[in-house]
Amino acid sequence: MKKLLTLIAMIAFCLSTNAQMILSEQHAMLRVNAQHRYLLLPVQEKEENANIHVIVGNKDCQSFNIRLAVDKVDYFVPLDIARFGAKDVLLDITFHGDRRATGAIKGFTCWKEMKQSDTFDTTNREQYRPGYHHTPPYAWMNDPNGMVYNDGVWHLFYQWNPYGSQWENMTWGHSTSRDLIHWEAQPTAIEPDFIGAIFSGSAVVDKDNTAGFGAGAIVAMYTSAGQAQTQSIAYSNDGGKTFKKYDGNPVITYEAPDFRDPKVFWYEATKRWIVVLAVGQEVQFYSSPDLKHWTYESSFGHEYGNHDGVWECPDLVCLNAGSKCFTAIKEQAGREPQKAIFSDDAAYGNKWVLLLNINPGGPFGGSATQYFVGQFDGHKFVCEDEPSETKWMDYGKDHYATVTFSNAPQNRTVALAWMSNWQYAGVVPTQQFRSANSIPRDLQLLQLDGETYLVSTPSEEMLNMRGKAYKKGTGAGNKVFKNLLKQNDGVYELTAGLNMLKGDQISITLYNNKGEQVVIGFDSAKKEYFFDRTKSGLTAFSNDFASVTRAPLPDVGRYQLRIFVDKSSVEVFIDPGFNKSGLFPMTSLVFPTEPYNNLRVETKGKARVEDITVYELKY
Repeated sequence: MKKLLTLIAMIAFCLSTNAQMILSEQHAMLRVNAQHRYLLLPVQEKEENANIHVIVGNKDCQSFNIRLAVDKVDYFVPLDIARFGAKDVLLDITFHGDRRATGAIKGFTCWKEMKQSDTFDTTNREQYRPGYHHTPPYAWMNDPNGMVYNDGVWHLFYQWNPYGSQWENMTWGHSTSRDLIHWEAQPTAIEPDFIGAIFSGSAVVDKDNTAGFGAGAIVAMYTSAGQAQTQSIAYSNDGGKTFKKYDGNPVITYEAPDFRDPKVFWYEATKRWIVVLAVGQEVQFYSSPDLKHWTYESSFGHEYGNHDGVWECPDLVCLNAGSKCFTAIKEQAGREPQKAIFSDDAAYGNKWVLLLNINPGGPFGGSATQYFVGQFDGHKFVCEDEPSETKWMDYGKDHYATVTFSNAPQNRTVALAWMSNWQYAGVVPTQQFRSANSIPRDLQLLQLDGETYLVSTPSEEMLNMRGKAYKKGTGAGNKVFKNLLKQNDGVYELTAGLNMLKGDQISITLYNNKGEQVVIGFDSAKKEYFFDRTKSGLTAFSNDFASVTRAPLPDVGRYQLRIFVDKSSVEVFIDPGFNKSGLFPMTSLVFPTEPYNNLRVETKGKARVEDITVYELKY
């Protein structure tokens, strides 16, 4: 991740005390003579939020919440005061904490620690910041938003709090990439306004100027979260660099407290835009000719899937890429042939997949992504699965808010997820930033034993990251491999072939010299595999973190395994012999105090682990 702002020279000074005006036990004002671009605000995470109104020329220009430091500074965040174009900026500050516990506000640390500077240093200071996963330059991030491909550039917008590493002040941050791996931070895309905070949404390229904002405009649709949740749009005529909000916002309203996360796409058969919205524990479909005027079409969800939490961040995709219908038949001793047909061909028939995120209600607690397979005709979605059936996109604890890129090239369907869980996202052991995204995954369908499943294959761009390969051996029995890489900083990919008969077991353990470890186990008798992070490193920050997650293991006997390790995460993908890895993947955060630099392989029965290879990754 490149820095948003490079530290060239630090010019800073403490604010003079006579600029500070204490008005009551919980209210103060601060007059700032704006001599530099940024006012650096000191944050203390354990404190309650204070509310700041930025007043210029007697006008309220911005409002946000921040945990201003009372007696200790955890980190600083920048307030861009140069943007207001005035030499005199007044901050109206209301504290909400208990003064009996924190003391008089005139003695708060924040007053003497606030500084001005022309730059803000985003150089990584975190042990657990990933090497090749997308992260924000600083502060809090959750759901990916507005993901769109345009003119050779992948645009990733995301839920961002510019003023701290806890959820607050929802804004669209923005990063861009030309290879889905290396991301460059861009200026803030869409900021809160009077209608509300900027919650999750999507973006499309309006090639035919249906909205009247210009041919090729990027149009973003998002939830305005204020007194109610309504849907608004904004548009960009400079390739996504800047956005202007539509004067007619909001464009969709509804009488429901949870009405959010619009995903927009063009439906060619009816020549209309379709948006799918999460509404409590169902989704609603609307259509529009111009992205401004919307007609309700139908709803889906009652009695289908998991309803243990609120439904969020829906997406609806048609998976029909490719030109050849491929049939794979795997015959193993003592088994009936397993047949798999990939829906890569119109001759097989297109199917639609409704991605639906839920919190709580995940298979192992907290948040997760479920999906439904069926048909969509531009008006309603009909699910082919049984109402009581729940299909999970990922069986780890840290794969949520999954959505796909609009306008992706070559008819690809590329997905990203927020790599965390609402059970502990705000307390993981980082502060300069919080949260990363999963690696990019191309989505396809697989029919296995009469069921249709979603396959999440690591995107082909991940292969370009591979550097030197280290072969680690093959065979049955128990083996230990020390020092996986010569330069192991906790960033690598591991691949292996697994061969198992009925009743066989395999375990693969990644561990460090302190005994911290993760165990990935395969059990052919139980037809499952598991990921155990109970001894993975730092876990005490949340009672919900140390866990064992489990996923189905198709009974095919041979599997290809890919494991992506990146400082604070492990993503596991298996290919059950069909040349498409990513059936029942697992995504998990880990916080080892030193990298997992050793490997232990154990087998039971006649199981064999073959062609173990560890790749250095270039990032």
